[in-house]
Amino acid sequence: MAQLDYDLPSELIAQRPVEPRGASRLLVFRRNAGTIEHALFSDLPALLGDELVVVNDSRVLPARLRLRRASGGAVEILLLEALEGQGMWEALARPTRRLRSGERLGPVTLVEPLGDGRWLVRLDGEPDGDVPLPPYIHEPLDDPERYQTVYARDPGSAAAPTAGLHFTADTLARLDPVHVTLHVGLDTFRPVTCARLEEHVLHGERYEVDSDAWARITGADRVLAVGTTTVRVLETVARSGELNGRTTLFVAPGFTFRRVDALLTNFHLPRSTLLALVMAFVGVEEAHEIYRVAVDRRYRFYSFGDAMVSL
Repeated sequence: MAQLDYDLPSELIAQRPVEPRGASRLLVFRRNAGTIEHALFSDLPALLGDELVVVNDSRVLPARLRLRRASGGAVEILLLEALEGQGMWEALARPTRRLRSGERLGPVTLVEPLGDGRWLVRLDGEPDGDVPLPPYIHEPLDDPERYQTVYARDPGSAAAPTAGLHFTADTLARLDPVHVTLHVGLDTFRPVTCARLEEHVLHGERYEVDSDAWARITGADRVLAVGTTTVRVLETVARSGELNGRTTLFVAPGFTFRRVDALLTNFHLPRSTLLALVMAFVGVEEAHEIYRVAVDRRYRFYSFGDAMVSL
C-alpha cells in the first residue's frame, strides 16, 4: 500500500492540544483550482460560502481501565462498544495472552475471547477510567475535556472525532452546524495491511441521524463534513436511506461521493483508512502534495495537530 505512505518527522506529531482551543493552523485546498493556501482555523467561517456544516457529536468515553489480576499483574482494558445485554461490552485487553474466560479484574469480568486481543466482557457500573488517548501521544493530558469537542453530547466513542477539536463555541455559533452521531471505534484507525486496498474490511460502527437533521442535509446546496467519521455517516445514509444502524463503509480512491462537497479534517497516519478517505476526496497525487507541503511548512500532525479543509 505504497500510495498510503509518506515521510513524517516524528517531531511534527503533536503531543498536546494547541492553546487556546481554535488557534490551530488551517491548510486550505481549492479542489477546482488545485491550489493550496494557509490560514488559521479561526478563519474558517470567512472561507466558507453556502456550505452547510455537519459535525459528529459523539462523546469519548472514559474507557481506558487500568486494572490488576489476582496475581498482581497489570492489565489494561479498553472498552470499545456497549453491546446488548446488561453490562456487556466489546473490549481490547493488553496483554491478552495469559487472560482466561471468567477471570475478574476489578469491575470487569472476562467472558470470552474474540480474537486479536478483543474480548467480550461484563462491566459493573459505568465506564470510569481514563480518556483513551492514541498511542502516539506520550504526554499526559491535563484537562480530559481537551480530547472532547465542545459539541460532544452522546457518549459512545473509544476515540475522538478529532477534526472537531478545533471548534470553539464562538466559531460554532457562526456556522449553525447540523449534528449527526457516529461512535468511533478502533477499526477506524486500524492500519491497512492488505496487499490490495479494496480487501480491507471494517467491522462497523454505530451511527444515528435525526430526521430533521437529514432534511436540512438533503436540502443543502453544498455540505461540509467535519471529519472522516461524518463523511462515513453522510455517505452511508445517502446510499441506504437508513437513519440509524451500523456502517462498514470504507471510502477509498475511486469512491463516488453523493452528499459530501467539502471536507474538514486533520492530518492522518500513513496506511490508515482515514488517509485513504482523504485521497478519495482530493485525489491521490493531490493528497501527497498537500502532505508534502504540510510537512515542509511544519504543520502539526494527528489528533492534536492542525487541520486542512478541501473546498
